[in-house]
Amino acid sequence: MHTFADPIHRALQVAPDKVAVVDGKQSFTFAQLHNRSARLVQGLRNLGLKDGDRVAILADNSHVYMETYLGVPAGGLVVVPLNTRHAAPELRYALEDSGAKVLITDRDVSQVDHGVPTELNLADYNALIESVADAPPLGVGVTENDLAGLFYTGGTTGKSKGVMLSHRNLIANTFHWLMAVAHGPADVELVMAPMFHAAGSNGILGAIWNTTKQITLGAFDPQVALEIIAEHGVTHTLGVPTMLSAMAEAQLVKPRSVGSLKVISHGGSPIATEVVRRTHKAFPEAELVEVYGATELSPLTTVLRNEQNLTESPRARSCGQSIPGTDVQILNEAGELLPVGEVGEVVARGPNVMQGYWNKPEQTEAVLKNGAYWTGDLGYLDDEGYLFLVDRSKDMIVTGGENVYCTEVEEVLFQHPAVLEAAAFGVPDKQWGEAVHAVVVPRETHNNVDPQELISYCKEHIAGYKVPKAIDIQQEPLPKSGPGKILKRELRAPFWEGVERSVN
Repeated sequence: MHTFADPIHRALQVAPDKVAVVDGKQSFTFAQLHNRSARLVQGLRNLGLKDGDRVAILADNSHVYMETYLGVPAGGLVVVPLNTRHAAPELRYALEDSGAKVLITDRDVSQVDHGVPTELNLADYNALIESVADAPPLGVGVTENDLAGLFYTGGTTGKSKGVMLSHRNLIANTFHWLMAVAHGPADVELVMAPMFHAAGSNGILGAIWNTTKQITLGAFDPQVALEIIAEHGVTHTLGVPTMLSAMAEAQLVKPRSVGSLKVISHGGSPIATEVVRRTHKAFPEAELVEVYGATELSPLTTVLRNEQNLTESPRARSCGQSIPGTDVQILNEAGELLPVGEVGEVVARGPNVMQGYWNKPEQTEAVLKNGAYWTGDLGYLDDEGYLFLVDRSKDMIVTGGENVYCTEVEEVLFQHPAVLEAAAFGVPDKQWGEAVHAVVVPRETHNNVDPQELISYCKEHIAGYKVPKAIDIQQEPLPKSGPGKILKRELRAPFWEGVERSVN
């Protein structure tokens, strides 16, 4: 049985005085990381929080985030990482739905009427820790089946779901990741991917367990990232393709000493083969590793190693093979195993499969069957178990590492008085992997509606990355199937024609 407390307990035993976290000009040893995290938990307990109470955090990457992410679950509470790119209504929903008792934040959230009993800014946070003279060690009374975190997918009230991940889920996937891409005491990890994503847990907990130094990067800046890599001898990092692309461009224009980099991992959105080539050119000593998964899988389920060597191979379009410790199958609607090469739904099984959706039993039942998670993605396996995705039955767009559900965008468009029909979908984008695009059929009384008016309307209701980059206005009805379902495949097809990689 393992919980979030086990990684830091091992670090305390083998390297208490070693630097664990570097945040700008501040650094903290593993002993200090444990001490501050334990005092945070005791401070929260002093505020009246009890086992299982939720603590939300809305902040950039920092030592505060790491202390909260580690300490809150290890202290018997539940962490709720909030997406810093979400709009006020989306944040409000997650806070209300989770019933968070405390919000820790590094920003002004006055526009979010969240109703959280206690809000801690950074000054309040540090004061809370300083108010605690002594605290019991982390992990007392915590079990592996306890809820560790609620990770909100989607965004609007109707679609957002709190994914319940237990200690067992996240610890298991940490081991899966370490088996696939190991790092040790001599390594240095640059934490540049937003820590509000479940993917951050694998690197954070694994690094602590192996006493790997971690350096947090707040708002992403490719120049700053390169300077950190050169200054600290960074060996590992994880990001989304847009980060890799920006870092590669900056490095090729102004080369730094980046030979220490051994592994650059990425996931969360499609990556163009040209980005892989340029990243390899900029960081020739580093292995490129692609990961695929879902928040519901804590979040990793497949891994593609040495991607830089596959640019001329068909397998460059794959998501790789199942990560050690997980099982990936292709099933038909009846739950029957499909043969190699046949398209069906991607179904994953393992100790990393979520407990379910917070307060949403029907949605949980729809995707959890016999202990396996039905991803909603359509794909096939080749003769060596490489997974290829061919479509997203969930109708999800992945842009810059963020998930956008088409229904979220469409619901907002339908609220505009000019809109009769609307369809949102993803189109290729060199910078973001995919971009949100929409086609609208206006009402007869609004035939001259300006697409920019609709885009501005969307900006008022949903996060910026969910807003369509462009909207096409057409007078004829949208194409539909016999039962009346909009045929988005026909709308998408012209945009993806001749594109090397359209999904994954």
